[in-house]
Formats: sequence, structure tokens, C-alpha cells
Amino acid sequence: AAGAEMVVRVATVAFEGIEARPVDVQVQLSSGNVVFTIVGLADKAVAESRERVRAALTASGLALPARRITVNLAPADMPKEGSHYDLPIALAVMAAIGAMPADALGGFTVLGELALDGTLTPVAGVLPAAVAANSRGHGLICPAECGPEAAWASGDMEVIAPRSLIQLANHFKGTQVLSRPQPGVRTAGGILPDLRDIKGQESAKRALEITAAGGHNLLMNGPPGAGKSMLAQRLPSILPPLDPKELLEVSMIHSVAGALAGGKLTDRRPFRSPHHSASMPALVGGGAGARPGEISLAHHGVLFLDELPEFQPQVLDSLRQPMETGEVAIARANHRTVYPARFQLVAAMNPCRCGHAVDPGYSCARGPVQRCAGQYQSRLSGPLLDRIDLQIEVPAVSAADLILPAPAEGSAEVSRRVAAARAVQAQRYAAVGLAGVSTNAAAPTRAIEELAAADSSAQALVREAAERFALSARGYHRVLKLARTIADLDGSSAVRRAHLAEALAYRTGMDRSAHAAA
Repeated sequence: AAGAEMVVRVATVAFEGIEARPVDVQVQLSSGNVVFTIVGLADKAVAESRERVRAALTASGLALPARRITVNLAPADMPKEGSHYDLPIALAVMAAIGAMPADALGGFTVLGELALDGTLTPVAGVLPAAVAANSRGHGLICPAECGPEAAWASGDMEVIAPRSLIQLANHFKGTQVLSRPQPGVRTAGGILPDLRDIKGQESAKRALEITAAGGHNLLMNGPPGAGKSMLAQRLPSILPPLDPKELLEVSMIHSVAGALAGGKLTDRRPFRSPHHSASMPALVGGGAGARPGEISLAHHGVLFLDELPEFQPQVLDSLRQPMETGEVAIARANHRTVYPARFQLVAAMNPCRCGHAVDPGYSCARGPVQRCAGQYQSRLSGPLLDRIDLQIEVPAVSAADLILPAPAEGSAEVSRRVAAARAVQAQRYAAVGLAGVSTNAAAPTRAIEELAAADSSAQALVREAAERFALSARGYHRVLKLARTIADLDGSSAVRRAHLAEALAYRTGMDRSAHAAA
């Protein structure tokens, strides 16, 4: 056995947002009472790790010596949460009792949860842990099921993904060498719903195309059964796939949230649709362990909120800041966590509580139709509505519309136009050195004023509209961004009067049938 004062160190991580911060697991065996203590600001899951480690070592044929075992998780003032400390603690104890070569563990970051029989259970956050390990020049040891996820971090880092403690011990002895796991790719499951399924609603489809092309926020208002949810669910089918940088960012968030299916990554953009009863921590993030919320899981994708006025007002207002900054900060008692949250908001609502305020000749049991609709719509705060670029009416569909033949254009045609417009935007912002910006919606204010330079007749229109509709400064810049996207879809380098007119129509909720026909 090792000398009384020897300390064995094994590297692991603690998660802060999607950052994996280094943590040092230090184990010392000393003479004294037979106790096993864990210190270093550990939560309940880590404190319970003792029992899992003890059982797993016993099941693997290793008895703990009758000595005092002290485990310290350094830095001692950083909160440690989760069950992924089991494996590094177990390996450090094994090295301390001489069942594992201590020097072999020196170049690895380790994480994993132990079952009582010594097998390894998958844990959340393996992808960020692997990226952090790689940047430190370490290899990674993780449970077998997490291997395909860890392999993404780098093609040349060492990844060992055993199924059990015994397998890992044999690997280091050289009696059973584990092969490196392959990066997992999730094949796109099933066919996405297609725009061709929707008959009529041509102006709403046009709005959806603009939304997709520029990454804008959209609010659809219409009676029940008009097809608002159908339209929203078809947005993923016209969005371009994630590029490699976005793919990694999105997967890191899903990894920390424990939402990566079998450690496999997919380049499909996220589409999240929480129910209107969702709580603040569910949507924004937080709660025990400061997990990412729906808005972070929708990063680089779509957050669809159906029945928008039914959400709690404070929950909706908590979306305002992330919609501007593209990230969300969760303040906890002892630390602050920041998650990325650059999502595209698509929302749907009925015109009033009963949904039929716009039906011709409908009289509402709640009194005058205008009052019923006004009360319902007043649940949405002005600042939230100010951040929505396109507000459209989705009229009811008649049975006569449903007999019409299927539309000539489906998602494939629309998605080609969207991809072309997005390519133009990516080049535009790369050319002026805005590295993280790939859509008009995400462009900073100063850049959009230069890049959406409107011609003189278009500028006159904006001035007139700004006075007539009392556009806020934010409203004015969002109209410019929207017009820029419409011009990009049109293949026009300049923003013309027609582009601005259409953008203003979406912004101000004017009668759009004229623009749809134009």
C-alpha cells in the first residue's frame, strides 16, 4: 500500500454554464479512524458518492483498507454538483491503494457515475468536458455510452470509454485494450412536416419564409384551426442545417442539459415548444443545479410559444433581455451562470379568449367583441411586442380551400431561397468583421444602419411611417433589418421602397392583403 502521507490527484470538471472548469480530486489515505469523508463544497449527489464508490469497488473485487480516506475536491470554494464525480473519486482511491497506476491517470480528465455493481452510468456534460480536456492537453475517461459524444471534441485526443471499473483497470494493465469510440451522428429521424401540406395561407407562408431567411421573430394571430401551429411546425423544414461551429455550440448546451440522445449529434436546428403552463426555471433556466431552460435548448433554432397570452406575464417578460443579447444570465445565491440563448421566437395566439372575435357577425358572451379581444391582447406587454418583427393575421380556412389541389411549392423550393439569402448574409457580416453574426436579425444596430442603406424614396417612406406609427428606436432598426432580409430574398443589393413597404406592413399590422398581392 502507498505511504501514509501520499496524495493521489485525478482531474475532473465542474460545470458553470456550458463551461467545464477544472476540478482536482485529491485522495489521501492516513492512519486513524476508519472513515471516508468528502470535502470541498459538494452537494448531496456528491456526498452520496461515498456509498456508490464503496459498493462499486467491492463489486470489482477491491476491498477498501481499514484506514482513514479523505477526498478533497479543489478549488474548495467552487460548488460541485452532480453524480459525475463518482468515477474520478473511485480511480483516485484505486490509485491510492495501488490497484491502478497513479501516473497513468495523470494525463486524463475523468467523469462518470458508478452503479453499485461497478458498471458506469452515462452523465450529462461529457462534450464540454471533452472540449475542456482537449484544450488542456488531456485525454478523457468517461462511460461507454458517452464515448460517441466525447469523440467529437477532437480527432486526435485519447478517449477511453469503458463499461465498468474492471474493464478500465484491465485497459491500464494492458490485458483488454479499449478501442477509441467513434463520433456519433444522429441520422435525421423521420421526414419533417412539409409546407406543401398547407393549402391557402399564401401570405402566412411568405411571412414564414422571411422569418426563416433573416432569423426574425414572428407572431401569428388568428382563430382556432386556422393553421398557426401547422405553419410553425413547418419552419424547421425550411431552415438551413447548423454549420459545424453552431452544431458544437448547440450540442454543448444539450449535453449539459442531459438531452443528447445516446451521445449523438445532429445538424438539425432545435425546435422547442414548451406548454403555456411552463414555469420560469423551465423556460429561462435555473432551478436546482441551474440547468439550461427551453430558451437555451432553442439556441440557434426556434422557440415556438403557442397560446402566447396564456403564458405567465413574468415568464414572457423574462424573454425580453435574452431576445436582445442572445444569452441568459441565471443568478444563484453563490454564483451566476450564463447560457447562450440566441433563439428565434415564433408565437401564435387567438384574437380573444374564445378565439372567434374576428368571425363575421360573432357576438361574444363576454360582452362587446372589441373589449374581449382588447383584454386578451393586453396580456402581452408592449416591450415584448416591440421585439417581434413580423405580426401577421392568419385567417380561418374554409372547407372550400381544403378541396384545392396541393400548392406547387413545398419546403424544398422555399428552403433553397432561404439558404441563398442566408449565404448572402453570412458573407456580408464576415466581410465587415462581425464573426459571430450570421443573420440580419442578429446584426448590431450600427452595422444595420450602414448595410441596409435604403434609396432616397425608401428613406422618405421610413420617415413618414416613423411619424405616423410612432416607431420606437428599436422598432425603426427592426424594420430596417426586416427590409434587408426581404431585399436579400429578392436578390437585391439595395433596400428599395417596396422592400420597406412590406417590412412596415408586417411591423405595424396594417392590412397586408395588398402586399401579399403585390
